[in-house]
Amino acid sequence: MTDKPEALLRAAEIADAEEIKTQHPLNPNSEVYIRSLSEAVGMQRVGVHLARVPAGKESLEYHTHHYEEEFLYILSGRGIADIDGQEIEVGPGDFLGFKVPSVGHNLRNPFDEDLVYLMGGERREFEVADFPRLKKRLIRDREKAWIVHEGDVDVFEHSDVKE
Repeated sequence: MTDKPEALLRAAEIADAEEIKTQHPLNPNSEVYIRSLSEAVGMQRVGVHLARVPAGKESLEYHTHHYEEEFLYILSGRGIADIDGQEIEVGPGDFLGFKVPSVGHNLRNPFDEDLVYLMGGERREFEVADFPRLKKRLIRDREKAWIVHEGDVDVFEHSDVKE
């Protein structure tokens, strides 16, 4: 049998896939190399990625999610997970799951070897994420994302809106 189903991604294909370097726009120490597993098999509603954070770098910026659940499963290396302001060392076999609305979280690698993990989450039409330490908010739809400072937007309560 020579034909491989589209749903199957072999280990050799993953190893040969190009790593895409990403950096979070709000964190100059962010550096993550990503191989998208879900996109390689055509998935659209769930994102699953193999991620690698080099020594001395961080994954993103400390953030929360309002609509999309997210998970991380550590494969190799060690890291420091900042979860709701508490720093916890994580290593191979550890699982982090963030239901919504999520607590603040980020992952950094202060150790000498790469931190490698599987990460994934929902891909909703719309997401709101907060960066509480920076007092900023991300608003994203399928086409664009906007980052706003909390002082730059007007806030109103739902009860203020008349239908």
